This record gives sequence, structure tokens and C-alpha cells, in this order.
Amino acid sequence: MNTSQTAKQFSIAAAIALLMLLTRGSHVLTSVALPDASLALLLIGGMYLRKTAWFGLFVALATAIDFGAAAVDSLQGFCLTAGYWGMLPTYAVMWLAGFWLSKQTNSFDALKYTVVSVLATLLAFVISTQSYYLFSGRFPAEGVVESLQHGWEYLPSYMGFTALYLVAFWALAKTLPKLNLAVKTSSGTAA
Repeated sequence: MNTSQTAKQFSIAAAIALLMLLTRGSHVLTSVALPDASLALLLIGGMYLRKTAWFGLFVALATAIDFGAAAVDSLQGFCLTAGYWGMLPTYAVMWLAGFWLSKQTNSFDALKYTVVSVLATLLAFVISTQSYYLFSGRFPAEGVVESLQHGWEYLPSYMGFTALYLVAFWALAKTLPKLNLAVKTSSGTAA
């Protein structure tokens, strides 16, 4: 990877990290109540950065933000239970969806981008919700079938906010050809 590609990757990573800091942690860092963009940012990271080391960095950042928010406000620690480990596969689903999109001829094909984004977000929701209900210790010891009956009231906001960010990013990528081209060039292949 040449110096230009390395600088581009660090710029993308810095932008993702900044947006994660501004939208995560129940707004401990900002007075503006922006919805959490983490899932969308991980999909975008998978598209542009691809490497496992970057994924690990963003998982560590999200975790640090969550634990930092809990240190500032103990109510923010309510979800920090054994079920929190479910966030790792939740984030991996989004990253891998972005990685898969990056390998496509046209990563921003509206149908492909939409289907992959919606399916990945839905799967991420099921993983995160079920890992919380099954392993948090806050609910009666139920099986998977019983736990699947809980948490669905959060689906609209979970899907909606992620979709909002991903649609905005898609529109940005369509209007800025350099952003679209960057998906292909960040892996060293031109489109």
C-alpha cells in the first residue's frame, strides 16, 4: 500500500472514529442528541477499510465509549452485562456486509446496497437483542424460542436510525464520485 492509500485509510478511520464519538455513549460527549451511528459506521468501515485490525480498533473504541459513558453516568451501564459480548458478532455482521459490498462491481448499486444493508442490520438486531435477553441475567432463564418474543419494540428505531445514516451515506457516495471510487482504490484496485 502506498503512502497515499495509507493516508486515505487513516482519514477514513479518523472520520469514522469521530462520528462514533459524536453519536455513541448516550451523548455524554455532546449536548446534541444524535442517534447512534455505530452500525452504519461499521458497514462503511468494512467497505473502505476491510482489514481485521481496523475492525478490532472500532470494536475497542465502541466498548471504551460504552464503559466510559457508564463511568460518567451509572445508568448508562445497564446493558453492560455478560450479554454485552453479543456486540462482537453484531458488529462483525455489519463489517462483513460492508466488506462483501466492497467486493462487488458496483458497491453502491441501489438494490444491492439496500438489500445487504437491511439484511445485515436485521441480523445485527437479532444477535444483539437475543444475546442481551439470553445472557444479561436480567430476565428469567428462558430458551431461545421464548427470548425471541422480547425486544421487538426496539426494531423500528434500530433499523430506522441505521437506515437513515446508510441512505445519507449512499446519497453522498452517489453525488461525490471520488467517494464511490475510493471503495475500489482503497484495496489497490481501480474500478
